[in-house]
Amino acid sequence: MKLAYGIAVGTDLLQILLGPIGWTFADEIVDVVAAILMWRLLGFHLLLLPTFALEILPIVDMFPTWTGCVAFVVASRKRQQASLSSPSEPGRIIDV
Repeated sequence: MKLAYGIAVGTDLLQILLGPIGWTFADEIVDVVAAILMWRLLGFHLLLLPTFALEILPIVDMFPTWTGCVAFVVASRKRQQASLSSPSEPGRIIDV
C-alpha cells in the first residue's frame, strides 16, 4: 500500500511539474505506466478506469486523481476486509 501511495503521489507531482512544459504524449505515457502499476499493486478495481479516463482531460490532469483513487481503493478494501473478518451482528453466532 505504501508503494502504491508513493507511485500515485509521484505520478501526480510529475504531471503537475510537466503540465506547463507541454511535452507531446508525456502525460499519457505517465498515466499508462501509473495505471499498469496500480493494477499490479492493488489488483483490478473499477475506479481505476474512470481515473485513467479523467487524466486525458487537459485541466483535470492537474488534480491529484491518482492519489485520490489509491486512497479510495485502499479504504474500500480495508472496509471490505474488516466486514468479512467480523460477524455482521456481534453476539449472534449461528453454528451450523
